[in-house]
Amino acid sequence: MNLLDYLPRVSDFPKPGILFRDISPLLANPSAFQEAISQLERIANGFDYTHILGIESRGFVFGSALAHKTSKGLALARKPNKLPLASHREAYGLEYGSDSLEIQQSTLPKDARVLLMDDVLATGGTLIAANKLLQKAGFEVCGAITLLEITALGGSQLLDQNGISNQSVLKS
Repeated sequence: MNLLDYLPRVSDFPKPGILFRDISPLLANPSAFQEAISQLERIANGFDYTHILGIESRGFVFGSALAHKTSKGLALARKPNKLPLASHREAYGLEYGSDSLEIQQSTLPKDARVLLMDDVLATGGTLIAANKLLQKAGFEVCGAITLLEITALGGSQLLDQNGISNQSVLKS
């Protein structure tokens, strides 16, 4: 099964010049979604981790399914002002603007070894911000995995330069 067949390209979304990959068809097809999670699990097995950090919002989908399949804990990196308790925050740049991520201070145990999970690796900014967020909060980041890497944007090299081991199921 070629999972790229279930990730159509959408040009000029959310802004002109951006090529968006829509995960909706993959999620709507049970076989494709199961295959994606199985392939993510194979990659995740190469990391020594206790918890997965799902990055808002599409990282939540893959992170929760992977956490269930691997019997690991799941934490969520949210957009600003979505969490009710004291939180850590990290700002970052995107290929189409800027944003911030937050994690509630009480979410993870002090000895957590965290695997970052997002759907797409583009420029790497979101994963680098998640890494900084967790490190500032005192947690060990074991690496990052994504379903798809858009290789032309160089995110993997930027993650490597920042000391973040990373792997993707698909490259485009």
